[in-house]
Amino acid sequence: MRWVVALAAVSWGVLGGPVPASAAPAAPEPLCTVKDSRIGELSGLVSDGSRMYAINDGGTKVQVFVLGRDCKVQKVLTDRTDPFDVEDLARTPDGTLWLSDTGDNQKGRLTVALLEMSPAGKVTLHRLTYPDGQHDTEALIMDKAGTPYLITKDILGEARVYRPQGPLGSPGPTNLEKVGTVKIATTDTQGGPVGAIGSVLVTGGASSADGTVVALRTYTDAYVYPAPDGDVLAALQRTPVRIPLPGEKQGEAIAFDPDGTLLSGSEGVGEPIRAVRGAAALAASAARSSDGKPTSSASGGSGSDGGGVPVLPAAGIAVAVVGLGWFGFSRLRRRRG
Repeated sequence: MRWVVALAAVSWGVLGGPVPASAAPAAPEPLCTVKDSRIGELSGLVSDGSRMYAINDGGTKVQVFVLGRDCKVQKVLTDRTDPFDVEDLARTPDGTLWLSDTGDNQKGRLTVALLEMSPAGKVTLHRLTYPDGQHDTEALIMDKAGTPYLITKDILGEARVYRPQGPLGSPGPTNLEKVGTVKIATTDTQGGPVGAIGSVLVTGGASSADGTVVALRTYTDAYVYPAPDGDVLAALQRTPVRIPLPGEKQGEAIAFDPDGTLLSGSEGVGEPIRAVRGAAALAASAARSSDGKPTSSASGGSGSDGGGVPVLPAAGIAVAVVGLGWFGFSRLRRRRG
């Protein structure tokens, strides 16, 4: 299968669109190393400054690992609720943890779910339905008001953005509505399990403690968007600061410390959690130096082509689908169909 990944990388390298400009972010620095074998598939991460909260990809019960700044597990928050495929984690200011049970490699789930874990450890299930078929979603962003935004993982680099049409029901389902798209262009940052395709696949999301900065990540890069008024959709229309995260084996976790430091992590025991100091401030500074007008397409239409990926010829699409399909199948062997 190496030739599939290599050929896909060539296709995307030639045909990919322009990359949002970086504003000289700091290089990621190791914070600590995850050595606990119970966290072999780190997929979601949040931080309150003194502790980090981490989840594994998939799972047969709710487990949130509470880590010190040395990456050692201090305790595990558990519940018997059996998720299908947990992919991301968010935390609201009241200390509630939100697990995004939205993975769907085979595009076969009738519903996805958010699992709400109170500070006391009680879990409430909220089932959700898409308006337009199934999607594989690995990124969750919570806005200042507690509204969840789900951002899909799409091989053509145009991720779809969904949010609930109304208050979350329990168990639901609550209908989702598509509210926009975000275009991700291919980059030359090294890392990830699927070559250049991985640079357009959204694998995680995060928001700062005060909700004024949001971020998306791929296997290889982070994109940090200013949200001065806390409006996630408006933020995703702006040109982000791109922060390369090279060398991550399978990077899916992203979070902010309260001071605006960006944290990132990869699946695999022995992988580091890395920190990019001043990431949130850099995004805010970039916003102040621009005219503040929307530049990408998170408003419900196709929007500008400024940060986008053009439509690939049929051969390019086929190669990309085969390469990603192989990777998805290999991951599916680890979880229930």
